[in-house]
Amino acid sequence: GYNLEDFRGESPAVKDLLEKARKAANSGESVLILGETGTGKELISQSIHAFSHRAENNFVALNCAALPENLLESELFGYEEGAFTGALKGGKAGLFEAADGGTLFLDEINSMDIGLQAKLLKALEEKKARRLGGSRDTPFDVRIVAAVNEPPEELLRSGKLREDLYYRLNVMQIRIPPLRERPEDIPELIEHFLRIYGHKYQRAITLSTGAMNILKNYRWPGN
Repeated sequence: GYNLEDFRGESPAVKDLLEKARKAANSGESVLILGETGTGKELISQSIHAFSHRAENNFVALNCAALPENLLESELFGYEEGAFTGALKGGKAGLFEAADGGTLFLDEINSMDIGLQAKLLKALEEKKARRLGGSRDTPFDVRIVAAVNEPPEELLRSGKLREDLYYRLNVMQIRIPPLRERPEDIPELIEHFLRIYGHKYQRAITLSTGAMNILKNYRWPGN
């Protein structure tokens, strides 16, 4: 897993980010991470877990945009045998159960259907979840770290994010700056990856000053 030392950069923006992440780790409260695609949201969320009192328990991550809605719900809450066509014999535990005692990272939570957001909120408020097709609730002790890849105010205005869920998750907020806002960190990042690929391919890789300047001035879409 990752820890805060894996997040490269010495810029003021990165130092502020890492300080907030350390405070979030110690607090134990829900955290909302704001960051564009590719900025390192999962790295920061794993680091928060690693520095928290939950570090000995599971860190479980789910990208809410990676699954269709019906699978997303069964992944989160689990299901009992026979709950739907194709359900595994014996059923399956959900991620709330898998992350019990640890941390559950929900990435791109703004892509989750509004109806499922309501079910998520109810589970978080009651600290218990019911498997699909089940008849009993299972209590859980899970710290939630959630992330969005668009500005929250726009998501709230457009109705893509429930306001009550937003306030439930946004106890502590961390914004990860995109690369274009910290160009002074780009040389360090480039040298870091040149070392990695140099070791992988067993050759020395260097950049000219001109090439480095081009990379420093690039906008880095996708980070």
